Amino acid sequence: MAKAKAKPKAKAKAKAKRGAMQPATGEHRIFSYPLAKIHPMWVHKAERKGRTQQEVDEVIRWLTGYTAAGLRQQLASDNDLRAFFAEAPAMNPKTRLITGTVCGVRVEEVADPLMRKIRYLDKLIDELAKGRPMAKILRQND
Repeated sequence: MAKAKAKPKAKAKAKAKRGAMQPATGEHRIFSYPLAKIHPMWVHKAERKGRTQQEVDEVIRWLTGYTAAGLRQQLASDNDLRAFFAEAPAMNPKTRLITGTVCGVRVEEVADPLMRKIRYLDKLIDELAKGRPMAKILRQND
């Protein structure tokens, strides 16, 4: 009797649940991912849905407190996401209002503070790509 193959969606969910940990450090590998490589992916995702790089950058600046010049400097450096968030001037106090799921994980329940910040940013980029108005993404009426 042939062994049934796991469905691709089930495999993806299991991998997301486990996380992609680096064996040597025990940290998630996304922490060491260069900001300059992931930023174009966020922009591409937004642009496919009719949004702009300026809107992506506005969302990033709102969350992290970077100025436009500060964000450009971070993108020009070789900083990874860990350094990007560590050097962020100030996380927006309204981050507590960001709720929902990214990859099946509730962002407000993520235990690791750095991973939570990354998930917050993912959630905001998802909202942008889904066409949500900027005022709601930036929690301006809350």
